[in-house]
Formats: sequence, structure tokens, C-alpha cells
Amino acid sequence: MTMACAACAALPDDAARAAAPAAADLVLHLPDIHCAACIASVEETLGHLPGVRDARVNLSLKRAMVATDGSVGTDTLVDALAARGHRAQPLDTGVLSGRSGPGRDLLVRIGVAGFAMMNVMLLSVAVWSGAADHTAQLFHLISAAIALPAVAFAGRPFFASALGALSGGRLNMDVPISLAIVLSAAVSLAGALNGVERAGWFDAALALTFFLLVGRYLDHAGRQAARSAAADLAAMEVPQAVRVENGREHVVRAATLVAGDVVRIRAGDRVPADGLVTEGESELDRAILTGESAPVAAAPGTEVGAGEINLSGPLLVRVVRAGADTGLRRLADLVAAAETQRSAFSGIADRAARIYAPLVHILGAAALVAWWVGTGDGWRALDVAISVLVITCPCALGLAVPAVSTVTTARLFRLGLLVKSRTALERLAAVDTVVFDKTGTLTTGRAVLRETPDAPTLALAAGLAQGSSHPLSRALVAATETRGIAPAIVTDLRERAGHGVEGRFEGRSVRLGRPGWVETGAQDGGVLLDTGTARHRFTFDEELRPDAADCVAALQEAGYGVELLSGDAEPAVARMAGRLGIETFSARVTPETKAEHLQRLAEAGHLTLMVGDGLNDTGALAVAHASLAPSSALDAARNAADVVLLADRMAPVAQMLRHARRARARMRQNIWLAVGYNAISVPVALAGLATPLIAALAMSTSSLTVTLNAMRGRA
Repeated sequence: MTMACAACAALPDDAARAAAPAAADLVLHLPDIHCAACIASVEETLGHLPGVRDARVNLSLKRAMVATDGSVGTDTLVDALAARGHRAQPLDTGVLSGRSGPGRDLLVRIGVAGFAMMNVMLLSVAVWSGAADHTAQLFHLISAAIALPAVAFAGRPFFASALGALSGGRLNMDVPISLAIVLSAAVSLAGALNGVERAGWFDAALALTFFLLVGRYLDHAGRQAARSAAADLAAMEVPQAVRVENGREHVVRAATLVAGDVVRIRAGDRVPADGLVTEGESELDRAILTGESAPVAAAPGTEVGAGEINLSGPLLVRVVRAGADTGLRRLADLVAAAETQRSAFSGIADRAARIYAPLVHILGAAALVAWWVGTGDGWRALDVAISVLVITCPCALGLAVPAVSTVTTARLFRLGLLVKSRTALERLAAVDTVVFDKTGTLTTGRAVLRETPDAPTLALAAGLAQGSSHPLSRALVAATETRGIAPAIVTDLRERAGHGVEGRFEGRSVRLGRPGWVETGAQDGGVLLDTGTARHRFTFDEELRPDAADCVAALQEAGYGVELLSGDAEPAVARMAGRLGIETFSARVTPETKAEHLQRLAEAGHLTLMVGDGLNDTGALAVAHASLAPSSALDAARNAADVVLLADRMAPVAQMLRHARRARARMRQNIWLAVGYNAISVPVALAGLATPLIAALAMSTSSLTVTLNAMRGRA
């Protein structure tokens, strides 16, 4: 409860508070308001700010609708409310309704163009029905009065983009579109003023604008449906936090947090920064970051990351990294870069689009001259030129590759894969061999006991192991917990660094540790227990990731070669390879020989995906055709990798390669669709077989086709 809620219990709930004023231009979300006192406090705070004309709070929706004179921004409102103890954040109602700002703007312009087009068509019917001379000219002038303002308003997205390109000394795809709209409107006006019989092109100008806007909106809707993974991450950033200082809570901007600050995370809140839990117990939802649906327990000492959701109890968290340094922000930056990745296909499309822009204008001018000279009909020549300008616009070619890259990168992110490299998709699609490191990649890095010794022996070993933090000691303790065995009570525990643990049990000396320390001359391997009356050797395997074997099987079934490289001893590597069904493996491999092995595979014509997590894998990750590192990997390995596996499972590796191949195929399909469209449409337009309206429909359809093809099979 915020400071403003101190008197909440004494006041009635005013759930029927008035809705927003019609003039509201800013909307804030108020997650902590609960009562009439909160409403009064918020409205009073906002109402006293310079530039605020009116402020109304809706308690049911927990929103404040603010009418301003345009001189005050949301930052000022949010800061003022924070000073009174209210958390607030800007709310984009367009996003809530499923339409972003640009999408809504396009819909308004489509409506204006469509309404004007229908009215002009009604006037055109009168002309087509026999009106002539001054009557026909009057109808044309009325059409001009309706069409010209409508075209000026509805066509603004094209005009603004074209002017921006021209002012920068370049051409873009909106230049020929704008030229076509302006020409059709200008020619119609000239004809209407001069009483030309064929002046009734205003409906064509409006129809051209209408269908081009529809195509632009459908393209926008397709991009929104693709839903950028970078946008998902950006939406998870928390604008405000509750900082605790000297036992008091203060609402502050999350961007102002610094390492060492303590923040309170209420149930249902997102974590505003990376940090460590210092107080409280709860569960965290990390699904969107790791792909894991199961909640993760949080207690003092647990690391938490920005963007995670606190599900149950309140937590106090000490900030370690905030603002631009959080893992969430770094992930968002990496994803945004990956979604604009370049490839050979991108280069083809970009070069073609650059050549196409001036070529469109040359073709349009050539069509105008050729038809004018050939027919002597200037109006007909203009009609053909406008159609050529519209139908040859390279929109589809420009969308062919970026649409696929954005959709596929977002899809992989939702599977728990962060694509970092700009060229990763193309290289992943070409991979034919997958090379795995063992420890920390196919395994969790944790040891598990291989044998099932009798309960008294295991209990004594665990009693000694409790005195050590060695990984094998922890594995012994874990084995007793799994079997429900209580560790034996061992006294006088002493750990000998690099050797093991010793103590006393039932009056006799007992030891657990390196075989050579426990028993002179004993061979290395596992750990040896000396019970004082007998000796027992424990051997260990590494714990496999839950779906590692399924991942390897899926890769082999898909036709990929699979190899295992490890610096571990050969018996351990051979056992692991056998458990996973990997036939080709190498043991005691140094970092240098790992990289050399990858180089030899490349020389043999294999394109490899290297999957590794350690410092000793960085050379191989860099040499491989493509590379992947788990999120638990060392920074050096993650930095060297093209893709980071965020999920704590291996199944996404096979899915990633399948999606990359599909993406490459769809890039090719889209480029051929764009090329095929132009190969058919350009001759049709030059031959005078396409009106401006048909040209607009064809161009919009081509853009929509490549976008839908990119999104095909999104699930």
C-alpha cells in the first residue's frame, strides 16, 4: 500500500468514478490505487501541475486520464506522482486495443479515402449516364472539391516518406507511389478545369490511394503479428521501483537505481533490476527469459534478473546491476541487432532495390513518351505511365528477406534461443555436423553417484562429505537425500585441502577422499571411503541434461552428423557417448586440438555447429561455421557464440536448425515471388493492360504475399 493510502480504510470505495474526459491526451496506469483517498490524491497532484487542464481517475481500470495543453509530458506526471508515493507508468491504449499508433492512423486514412472515393464514384455515375458539357464539368469540379483534400490527407504517409527521401538526395519506394498519386490527381484537376471529357479520374486517384493504404496497413498488421522479440523484451522493462531507505519506501525511476540499493518487489511485480534476494521467500516466473514454464523458488541468496515476475511473497532485493547494465537490456539490444541480420539474400534484395528505384522512374518516363508518340493521346500516355510507376514499386523485394529474419528470430527467442549474430540464420541453415562439448553442455556439470551402495556405507560417506564443499562430496549427500537416508553422525570433522575429509565414527578414525590419500598406492578414480574396518570406492558420472539424449537422436534422425569432444578421461567420455548414442567422440582434447579438429572438419567440406560453454571452447566456437553456448556458459564463450541457449534444455538446438533451414527456403521463395511478380507485371503495365487501380491492387498483393509467406507456420 502506498503512502497515499494511509486513510484508505476510513473512506468508501468510489468504484463508479467518472470516465475519462473527451479531451484526455495522456493515460497513466496506477497499479497501487485502492480507494477514494488514492483517487483524490492523484487528481489533486496532477491537477496542480502547470499545463494540466484536467485529470480524472478510473479506479476500476486503475488509470488516470489527463488532458493537457501540450506543454507537459508523461515524465513530469510520473515524477510528480512518485513524489506523493504513487507508482505510475505511461499506458499506450492503442497497444491495449491491439492496434499501435501507426496502425490506427492508417485505418483513419483508409476510412477517409474510402468514404471520399464512394462519393466521387456516385458523381461519376452521373457523367457516365449521359451528363455532358457544363453539367459534366460541374460534377468534375465537385469531385475535385471532395477528392483533393481527401487525397492530401490520406496520402500523407507516402508523401512524407517520399519528401524525406528526396531531401536526403535518394529515392525510396514511396517516391514513385507519391508521384503516381499526385499525377493522377493533378491530371484530373487539369481536365476538370479545361472541360476535358476524360477528366473523371478523381475516383481513380482516390481508389489508388485507398488500395495502397490498405496494402500498407496489411503489411503493418503482418509485422505486428510477427511480434518482434526485441519488443517483447523492451515491454518487460519496469519504469519504476520501490526503493527502501532507512526502513521507508520511496517510489523512484528504475533507471536511477544503482548497485547497492535495496528494492521491495511485491507479489505480481516485475523485477526492476538484476540483484540478490536479501529477505523473503517467493517463486519467480522466468518463462519469457528462459522458456521454462515452471516457477523457480526464490529465497535469500537467490539471484534475480530484471523482467522476472514475483509470483507470491514480497521480496527485498539488493541491486547488483541496473538500467542499461541489466541482463534484460543487453538481451534486448542483442535481439534487436539479430532481427536486422544481413545475409547473402539481404545483399541481393538490397542491391536490386537500389537499382529498381531509378529504373521505375525511367520506365514510367519511357512509357509516357512511347505511348504519347505512338498514339498521340496524352491522357492515355499518362494513364499508362501512372500504372507503371505503381506496379513496379519494389516493396515486395524490399520485404522479402527482413520479414523472414524478423519472424524467425522472434520464433527462436520464444523457444529459448537468443540469436546474436547478424548472419547466423544463413550459416545455421547450411550446417551438416553438430559438435558438442560434454561438461556443462550435454551435462549439467553436476556429479551423480553411479553405484547403489548399502545404506550404512552411504550414510557414513555422507556424514563425512557434509564437512566438504567438493562437488563429489555434494553428490554423495544428494544421493542420501534421494534414497531417504540420514547421514551418519561423524565427529571431529577435518578437511584436508586437496585430499579429503577425516573424522571419528563410533570411536574409530574414518576417511573419505582421493584414493591415494586414503590408501597408499590406490589407483585414482572416484573417491575412497575408509570405514576403519573396510574400504569402499565410489565412482561418479556427470548428470545429463534431461533431454540431451532426445536432442542427439533428433539431430541424427534429421541427417546431421554428431560428434562429442571433451577434455575428460576416455572412459568417462566413452560412457557418456554410449548413453547418448554418439559414435564419434574424442577424449582428453585440449582447447587447441578442439579448434584444430573443427578446422579439419571444415577442410573436409563439413559445415559445423559447435556447442560449448567453457573457456576451453572459445577457440572452437570461433572456428566453427556457426556456434552456440548455453546461458550458463562463461562470458567468453557466450560472446564468441552466434546463438545463446537461454532455456535449461537441449531440445531447442534441433528446432533451431530446422527453423533456420525453413527460413533460408522462405527467403529464396520470397525473392523468387518478388522477381516473378515484376517479370509479369512490368510488361503488363507497359502494354497498357493495367489501370492505376489494378496496379495498386497488384502491388499491395505482392507485398502482402511475401509477408504472409514469411509468417507461414508460425506455431
